[in-house]
Amino acid sequence: MRTKSSAPTMKDVAQEAGVALGTVSKVFNGIPVGESYRVRVQEAADRLGYQVNNYARGLKTNKTFTAAVIIPSTTHPFFSLLTEELSRALSLRGYRTLLAITSFDLASEQQCIEMVRQNKVDGIIALTYNPDLRIDDSLPFVSIDRFYSASIPCVSSDNYGGGQLAAEKLHSLGCKNLLFLRSGSSVPGEPDKRGAGFEAYCQLHRLSSQSLRIDDTEGIRPILDFIDSQIRDGHFPFDGIFCSTDHLAVDVLNHLTLRGIPCPEEVQLIGFDGLKDFFTHKPVCSTIVQPVSEMARTAVDILLSQDRFRLSALTCLPVRYQAGGTTREDVSGS
Repeated sequence: MRTKSSAPTMKDVAQEAGVALGTVSKVFNGIPVGESYRVRVQEAADRLGYQVNNYARGLKTNKTFTAAVIIPSTTHPFFSLLTEELSRALSLRGYRTLLAITSFDLASEQQCIEMVRQNKVDGIIALTYNPDLRIDDSLPFVSIDRFYSASIPCVSSDNYGGGQLAAEKLHSLGCKNLLFLRSGSSVPGEPDKRGAGFEAYCQLHRLSSQSLRIDDTEGIRPILDFIDSQIRDGHFPFDGIFCSTDHLAVDVLNHLTLRGIPCPEEVQLIGFDGLKDFFTHKPVCSTIVQPVSEMARTAVDILLSQDRFRLSALTCLPVRYQAGGTTREDVSGS
């Protein structure tokens, strides 16, 4: 029996939680167990004040139990949410997060990889834009939204299916002349498939459609100028717009409103990401929702998997549609 003065052990935690010692060991070593068991072990550890000795644990396993997350920015709502979910998923596996922010600088991405290697992390999860990124094969690496090679696992949402879903939704809501707008990186990535899926649906169903893609280094101005060039006598010819991101959708919505084109009365609008207003927690627009929590958990599971190299090179997770006030849901009775 443990005395009041002695520190609790894993055996004490197992007894308190009513589980086998091996289950406790799995939880504290980041090995997946049933969620109910993980919760019981964690709650028992909290009640007893049990603390994992990461230093001793690291010496025993030759690990630091730290993973690096490399992200372009935390000011963009999607990147901020992804960072939070990755940190949470790593914490649930007993890992600390070393965060590196690149500010969309390609050279900084490579420098971040070199920096985190020197900090002896056990792996890296990164959302990057450098097509020539050099990645050490000896260091576990999982990419978000960018496919590099068959040896580097990539986790993404179903961007192609999301583009199809957006076109299908606008079609079902009565739109007859559709427009796809995209502002993004010139570096190829999974998000490029959003427009491809949208266009494929329009072609299959013989819908009138047009697309405009610009490099994000050009800013939003070319898209706004295009919108202005299409307005004639207060009329905008497109009655359905799909934007590659919610951020772009909000910019387009504001500009249409400024030009006297009401949305969704005259133009219905769908974005992509599933972002919510910081204060109201409501969708900022009708949107294709990315499963960010599941993407984060999947990336962490792959990073820490013993069979990481036997997994699929690309893991694509399903998306869903969510109304957000910029579409006329009553048209389809939904």
